[in-house]
Amino acid sequence: MQKLSSIEEIRLSDYEYTLPEERIAKFPLEKRDESKLIQFKNNQISHHRFFELPDLIPSGSMMVFNNTKVIPARLIFQRESGAKIEIFLLKPISPSSVINEVMLNTTSVVWETMIGNLKKWKEGEILQGTLFFQEQEYILSAKLTDRERKTVEFKWPGEKIPFVSIVEASGEVPLPPYLNRKATAEDKPRYQTVYSKKEGAVAAPTAGLHFTDETFKNLKENKIKHVFLTLHVSAGTFQPIKNENVMDHDMHSEQVVIDLETIQQLTEQEGKIIAVGTTSMRTLESVYWFGVKLLSSEDTQFLIPKLYPYGFKEGLPSKKESLNAVKKFMVESQLHEITGSTEIFIMPGYDFRVCDGLVTNFHQPSSTLILLVSAFTKGEWRKIYNEALQNGYRFLSYGDSNLLWKP
Repeated sequence: MQKLSSIEEIRLSDYEYTLPEERIAKFPLEKRDESKLIQFKNNQISHHRFFELPDLIPSGSMMVFNNTKVIPARLIFQRESGAKIEIFLLKPISPSSVINEVMLNTTSVVWETMIGNLKKWKEGEILQGTLFFQEQEYILSAKLTDRERKTVEFKWPGEKIPFVSIVEASGEVPLPPYLNRKATAEDKPRYQTVYSKKEGAVAAPTAGLHFTDETFKNLKENKIKHVFLTLHVSAGTFQPIKNENVMDHDMHSEQVVIDLETIQQLTEQEGKIIAVGTTSMRTLESVYWFGVKLLSSEDTQFLIPKLYPYGFKEGLPSKKESLNAVKKFMVESQLHEITGSTEIFIMPGYDFRVCDGLVTNFHQPSSTLILLVSAFTKGEWRKIYNEALQNGYRFLSYGDSNLLWKP
């Protein structure tokens, strides 16, 4: 496989647009599937409602969903002085870096965090908060173990209470910062997909918020298959690009989990593959590049650096060859599922290897997700966004959606 020597410079200013504050959806619609939907196919735009989605997808297609579950990652502690310290969970450090394992731990855990009002948290001070679990009162304590890295150790008494239950009992829904409001009781079920299962995300895979049980029923009736994988969405998804040369952006890393059955179904899929959300897209494309790693005998670590896909010019395996390599590795290693991490940075010039379609919401200006949409639509993102702005579409996490097809 030949390596490319360089990547063309991409300028951030080419991916900015004006998003009026009133176009940001601050609250969800009463019914998930009543949201608007733009379909972009063969360079043509058509307008729909989300409940029409099953009729827009060819029979025999496969939809791929991210079943991560948002945890109430915002923990509020109050010092004796009255000052509030807000701890936002980012990624686990101990006893493991694997999110699913840490969420089930029943003794103590250490997380890398963001901390509001850090200057008020004195060295050596242990913060405590009261929580109720199964009608019992418990004390959750937090100790700052590294001020510079903002790592915090959490401890709680009680036998066999997993950390996920502690967080569910004491944390707040981590709404995106651009909503600029406090979470309400309604947000707990609504900032979550109906198929969420694996706890660990600090932001929702928002393309999935539109799906209902009725949608899944209609997909099945139209002979459209579906599979699940996991990417635990990190707070980095909201991080704007600040460098004019976007290649200088420090791309965030996110943990992915995919099981052998899903890999098997993907290798057997002959029809179109549609990613539900940019997180599913990034996972599928990352799995392809993991297969490339295995076939090129580089290593067997499922870690995809941000610019890895841009390092090859020719001789790349087909989708099926790459996915079969992953399957072979899992079978030989006796792995039911595989956990990895990806920093994949999908931007104009990227050649999509797995996905034929993408369901996604409308994203922030100057974001990595705008670059992904531009790459997938061959630069036509602005045409789609202008159409949406002119037709009253709602933007961002609680907003409306797109069904985009690969040109």
